[in-house]
Amino acid sequence: MPTETASEPARSARTIPLRHVLPSLLRDPVNALVEIGATSGGEIVRLNLGPFRPYLVTHPDHIQQILRSNSASYARDGVFWRPLRRFFGDSIVSDGQEWKRSRKVLQPIFTARHVDSLTERMAGVIADEVEAWSGKLDIGQPIDMAGPINRTVTRTIVQTFFGDKVTMAEAERLVTALDSIGTSVVFRFLLPFVPEWVPMPGDAAFRDAVRKFDEVFFPLAQKYRGNDGSEDIVSVLCRAQELDGRKPSHQWIRDNLVSMFASGIETTASALTWVWPILSANPDVAARLYAEIDEVVGGGRVTGAHLAELPYMKRVIQEMLRLHPVAWVFNRLVMTPQTVGGVALRRGDTVLLSPYATHRLETFWDRPYEFDPDRFTADRVRGRHRYAYFPFGGGPHMCIGMHLFEIEAQLIIGNILGRFRPVSCDPQIVTPRIGASLRPREQVQVMLRPAAECEKDGYEPVPR
Repeated sequence: MPTETASEPARSARTIPLRHVLPSLLRDPVNALVEIGATSGGEIVRLNLGPFRPYLVTHPDHIQQILRSNSASYARDGVFWRPLRRFFGDSIVSDGQEWKRSRKVLQPIFTARHVDSLTERMAGVIADEVEAWSGKLDIGQPIDMAGPINRTVTRTIVQTFFGDKVTMAEAERLVTALDSIGTSVVFRFLLPFVPEWVPMPGDAAFRDAVRKFDEVFFPLAQKYRGNDGSEDIVSVLCRAQELDGRKPSHQWIRDNLVSMFASGIETTASALTWVWPILSANPDVAARLYAEIDEVVGGGRVTGAHLAELPYMKRVIQEMLRLHPVAWVFNRLVMTPQTVGGVALRRGDTVLLSPYATHRLETFWDRPYEFDPDRFTADRVRGRHRYAYFPFGGGPHMCIGMHLFEIEAQLIIGNILGRFRPVSCDPQIVTPRIGASLRPREQVQVMLRPAAECEKDGYEPVPR
């Protein structure tokens, strides 16, 4: 598809009729966007949802224009952001001046250098937690992997980035509330044109979950107003200064604490839930991954020093995010008239960007539905459009926790697979459950067996 040129006259986008788009979106919104994107061949199309008519943007050229080249003309605002505004507030996941201020304060915590300095601490927490929950396993009985993964991620984030200011008991209650947040906004996402004052299913659960976060984080904003010298997120936010030298408001601190807690836990926990059905469905990938871990780690605890020697595991994680990006769809609000892909966009229009759909475009991905970690070898990445793959967004709003995710995910997968082999898991668990993030709809029941026993018995890594 040719890129934008200044001489191209603007035109109207092809519109997908209401009778075609609404039933499929309500039935299976994730794959409906994939189908529309594939049918359009990367062209911008407009979705007729009655009073709400967003544009679906899937071509990497157009995504780059919106997220990076001309990002100032698009805002994190509109009907898809409003359901979560009461939860995140004016924070690093908002826009405008409050976002700039939040990012300036929090960015130093998430630089590659600072995260790397915390790697061994994270490695110790993760290894301890995996040993703790795995010591209680009833070997031979399936377990829902979402539970141990959530606990491991939560303990890692809390102990590494929140210090002793949030207890594990509080954190576990918040994780339960976070799951409620993700599911309770589904109707608001699917029917974004319904006014906020009209009651919808999930509204009461959403308010209750928000209240639980308020009860934990507002007191922290009030308590830690001084500079205690700590480098955890709470202390960094509480000692931040306004441009005029005043302390930030309790609300601003609370909003950023909520955003950091929610994004730090939800992103990793959601993504790693997909590991087990992926390994089950791809035994050759599983065997190669196990061999790498065994050779490098040898059944011990995975440390930060091991990560550079585990390149295949990193590619497995990248490919997992290609097929199962946590942020399956997000939107931008057009702030000034634009022309993208030859289509005229007016101020106030909404554009939808779906990594889930773009990551499956045959124009940019050979065999897009096949799980192939070697797509991310250096030579194959070099020739690919940089916005054909954007699981962490792009441009100024790219997720600041991207490097943290990569390290944490490798440490968790490495520590689990260094001790165990998943010897049964339904490889057909591929139905995504929509919400604020993407997880399997069904429970991921996995039977784990000690890796040493599997090797001794010549057991198939993951029987299909």
